[in-house]
Amino acid sequence: MLTGSTLSRFRKNLLAWFKQFHRDLPWRRTSEPYAIWLSEIMLQQTRVAAVIPYFERFLQHFPTIEALANAPEEDVLRLWAGLGYYSRARNVQNAARQIVAKHSGAFPSNEAHARALSGIGDYTTAAILSIAFGKKLAVLDGNVARVVARIGAVRGDLRAGTRWVELQNTASKLLDPEHPGDWNQAMMELGATLCTPRAPQCLLCPVNEFCEARKQGLVDLIPEKRKKRDTVQVLLAAIVFVDSKGRTVLLPPPGTVKSSEGSEDIPALLSRMWHFPTIQLSGRVAPRQKRIRSTTRSENKGAPTPAATELRQFVEAEFFSGRKFPSDLQPLKQVRHAVTYRSITLLPFLAKAPRLPRIAGAKVLALADLASIPVSNLTRKVAHSALAGPQT
Repeated sequence: MLTGSTLSRFRKNLLAWFKQFHRDLPWRRTSEPYAIWLSEIMLQQTRVAAVIPYFERFLQHFPTIEALANAPEEDVLRLWAGLGYYSRARNVQNAARQIVAKHSGAFPSNEAHARALSGIGDYTTAAILSIAFGKKLAVLDGNVARVVARIGAVRGDLRAGTRWVELQNTASKLLDPEHPGDWNQAMMELGATLCTPRAPQCLLCPVNEFCEARKQGLVDLIPEKRKKRDTVQVLLAAIVFVDSKGRTVLLPPPGTVKSSEGSEDIPALLSRMWHFPTIQLSGRVAPRQKRIRSTTRSENKGAPTPAATELRQFVEAEFFSGRKFPSDLQPLKQVRHAVTYRSITLLPFLAKAPRLPRIAGAKVLALADLASIPVSNLTRKVAHSALAGPQT
């Protein structure tokens, strides 16, 4: 690709642009490895605007790696709640414990040691070590790969075959060895703000003169759109117990759930966090558009609908030793949620009872106080539906 004086000019142009126009982000105001590591994990598959308040709040509660390592997992998940992809939070804490145990609480500057930590791969290693320690490692994520591919007019699926490896080799050759941290951030910034997947702002690009895709009229064709996995429709039902004091009961992760053989992993859909008793309805999936009725009685026969019947059977078997549960199941507004390739429709039901069922390991708290424990966005939506009250 670029060599000699052309490469020097390319680097100079990009770094000058980054110095003048980079976004002022909290993790760019520090060279502390812990903060940089945390930001890189939080930014995975998550928008910058969504990450900023979580990043700042997380550091306030866990200002050091030791504080994070020693914290109860429930506190870590509670502060992560709403950010999604909760395995990241668990990996961050596991890595913190590894750092305390093996590296005296200091993030390792050695490439092999960093890559050995939980949840840290090639990209994260390169990002952290280049920014925090000045290591000459080039990052390659989706944004950077798109920039590199357009500069070199690389066609096809960027992740197919050996193409990703070739892009990594090219990114390493483009890397400015004197300013590796700034360089990696500049490449990521360019891909995130100007060299975007759709409608790239080529006229504002500081390196447009070097872009082969622009010269050949291929910008809109690079990268090639990847075929998305087909959406899987999932239909769930959940029960929200509420007593006379407005308290409810949540099951511990992964808790008690029911699903049929070959069905979805419900604990994963609930992010393996505190949740209401939930089942996957047997033999049925939610249609993409049609609204599913969650009424407990059919209009013509006055009998419980299959969803209510199946949920009641589950509750009586699991929590009442087969005895009849005395309360009616009142339908709540249905909940929509998406988890990766899954589109979830959840039918929530309210069960008012003088006493909450006694469930081993369960947590009793006010329905309006779910923010005090780690719950997923799906569980939070169910709680909001319950607080809004039954459908009329």
